[in-house]
Amino acid sequence: MATSVAWQPQEQGFNEICRLLEQQISPSSTADKSQIWQQLQQYSQFPDFNNYLAFILARAEGKSVEIRQAAGLLLKNNLRTAYKSMSPSNQQYIKSELLPCLGAADRHIRSTVGTIVSVVVQLGGIAGWLELLQALVTCLDSNDINHMEGAMDALSKICEDIPQVLDSDVPGLAERPINIFLPRLLQALFVSMDQYLQGLFLLSNDPSAEVRKLVCAAFNLLIEVRPSFLEPHLRNLFEYMLQVNKDTDDDVALEACEFWHSYFEAQLPHENLKEFLPRLVPVLLSNMIYADDDESLVEAEEDESLPDRDQDLKPRFHSSRLHGSENPEDDDDDIVNVWNLRKCSAAALDVLSNVFGDEILPTLMPVIQAKLSASGDEAWKDREAAVLALGAIAEGCIKGLYPHLSEDIGHQNGREQFEKVLMGLLKRILDTNKRVQEAACSAFATLEEEAAEELAPRLEIILQHLMMAFGKYQRRNLRIVYDAIGTLADAVGFELNQKYVANNYLDDMQPVYLDILMPPLIAKWQLLPNSDKDLFPLLECFTSIAQALGAGFTQFAQPVFQRCINIIQTQQLAKVDSVAAGAQYDKEFVVCCLDLLSGLAEGLGSGIESLVAQSNLRDMLLQCCMDDASDVRQSAFALLGDLARVCPVHLQARLSDFLDIAAKQLNTPKLKETVSVANNACWAIGELAVKARQEISPIVMTVVLCLVPILKHSEELNKSLIENSAITLGRLAWVCPELVSPHMEHFMQPWCIALSMIRDDTEKEDAFRGLCAMVKANPSGALSSLVFMCRAIASWHEIRSEELHNEVCQVLHGYKQMLRNGAWDQCMSALEPPVKDKLSKYQV
Repeated sequence: MATSVAWQPQEQGFNEICRLLEQQISPSSTADKSQIWQQLQQYSQFPDFNNYLAFILARAEGKSVEIRQAAGLLLKNNLRTAYKSMSPSNQQYIKSELLPCLGAADRHIRSTVGTIVSVVVQLGGIAGWLELLQALVTCLDSNDINHMEGAMDALSKICEDIPQVLDSDVPGLAERPINIFLPRLLQALFVSMDQYLQGLFLLSNDPSAEVRKLVCAAFNLLIEVRPSFLEPHLRNLFEYMLQVNKDTDDDVALEACEFWHSYFEAQLPHENLKEFLPRLVPVLLSNMIYADDDESLVEAEEDESLPDRDQDLKPRFHSSRLHGSENPEDDDDDIVNVWNLRKCSAAALDVLSNVFGDEILPTLMPVIQAKLSASGDEAWKDREAAVLALGAIAEGCIKGLYPHLSEDIGHQNGREQFEKVLMGLLKRILDTNKRVQEAACSAFATLEEEAAEELAPRLEIILQHLMMAFGKYQRRNLRIVYDAIGTLADAVGFELNQKYVANNYLDDMQPVYLDILMPPLIAKWQLLPNSDKDLFPLLECFTSIAQALGAGFTQFAQPVFQRCINIIQTQQLAKVDSVAAGAQYDKEFVVCCLDLLSGLAEGLGSGIESLVAQSNLRDMLLQCCMDDASDVRQSAFALLGDLARVCPVHLQARLSDFLDIAAKQLNTPKLKETVSVANNACWAIGELAVKARQEISPIVMTVVLCLVPILKHSEELNKSLIENSAITLGRLAWVCPELVSPHMEHFMQPWCIALSMIRDDTEKEDAFRGLCAMVKANPSGALSSLVFMCRAIASWHEIRSEELHNEVCQVLHGYKQMLRNGAWDQCMSALEPPVKDKLSKYQV
């Protein structure tokens, strides 16, 4: 079996391998199959053994298809382990034999070749076999059915095994492989679309569940990429998907359920589906009930009295505080981690509610209300599905569920419906089944976000139910109660402080809601040791309550503040000496406590000053700002900014240290990886600048030099960092215009673009005070960017500060007087009509 450059098989070797393969696959052979396999493995030690296998597959036309296919399958397995160590000449020989077989007359040979091609691409990459691409293109462009099918078979296997190689740049190719093949494949499909659709409908009721699933998948793909082809068939398609949504095979039903989401993403007319809603909605609700074979059903049927085990508690991750942007929404601690028919149906109902709104309620609500009242051993599944549905529709059906939010007349029935929904949910929050409790609490948290302050008139009964749940829930669901309480506090805000007159004496005002809410939480707070991770959700809950109550939290503030300080101290010690600290280091304790302290600063305002004055918070915070964990630094800089707003005097002694460390967060090669840290540090610098004024002058230009590149690369960074950079730059210019204005021509354009994207608020006012101060100090510095400055000014809906409004007027009139001989009119002509309209309020 000697190898040569122009390799040719030896007849003896060829016959021997064919004989062994025939004995191996023959069911009537009496030979010892294990011995044959060992012999083939021994032959595989010869360098050109795989060449023989490729030759038999490609050229042994006198042998049976089964022998040739067996050679190909053995070749595929051998290549997985041996390809990279083979000589280049043998690699090239095998590849050269495979290519002509893409269009082999026998489909089994074509299929086997496609499998081997995928393996070779997986091992050697597209760049190592550019001839393959040309061969595939030639096959696709031919009119020979065998060549076309063989090429598509090979491509489908590459797509299944290693799809990324087709959508990557390849040296030597002008475009990615996907851009070479996709137009040809789509063209072939489009030309034959009528026949293809006819074939799909013929297979739609196939007895094989796998075939029905693939039919649904094909319709889903078509509705996503070429919905126009399906438009003439939509009625039939809706009927089919409704039918298959009830398929006895859950995988088929799941694929059918995906269709509804795909339909709306395709932006086809919603009205097409409207008449099917009375049939579709009940199907979705039915599929939201736990299936009998659901993997979590045993766990789900646990009674509420059974304590949760440690393994029942999923890991939780606290999201560090982020200024200037909404915190990313936490994924619900969902009942099942895998995507299944139940979750897909809930998602589809969510989409329907957002598209059709209240129109689905007449069909849905009677079913939901019946299921909420269901009783019996198995009825918990119906109750759980009903509350899951309420959570899914809360956003889309807000007007129907909360009709008093609307301006329409005659909402008595709607109010009664809302009361039924609210009481039904509250009742299910106290259900005896853990899963119903979980779904009801999660759904209620969603409703709280949508109803917001409209829940205020019902706070007493809501709090009574939530605190009863707090008293009876096990550890896992207790986390969801904390979340529901925190969300309620965010929603109703200061209303939680409401008091009532006691004993008919006006000076004897008693808190009506805090008496219900706080004692159980304080009791739990006192019960949990500082090292217990069950503190995390309680700390988060207290953060929301402190922000909501404002000064009303003062009576609870001192012990909460002090405990946060103690926990951070313990954790900082544990980081260097866990034995001395008596605890293992866990940065999440630090992050949660820093965020709660931020909540106290936001809620109490200057009322936190006495607590800060009596503590060592400043030095601890400085240490946290230098922590190696980015989420600790992120929360630390958020607290730094909050303290700068309410009690800057207590930061004074270490002001330069705080500013230096904050500036370093903006000048790092890993900015994209720590963008949230940079965001909070940037905001904190701005807050310190407003309070410390000229004292920040030593660091001003260092910060400006960091902010300018951020503004110039805004498309690569997140919106919050760009906004905070623009505001902080403006604040620095406001307090130190003599330092910043000489450099303004280098950043005016990107800065003004960023300013024009910021909503009206006091921070934007500060930034524009900086703009006005710089223009006064260096009018010529903004001349080249005057159009962008005008657009930034026009971005205001209304400047509420009369002083700032007048300053902006002076700036515009100053430039109008400066630009003579038609230059001002030329500038105005470059502005869009809406911008010019908005500038008219400044009399220019």
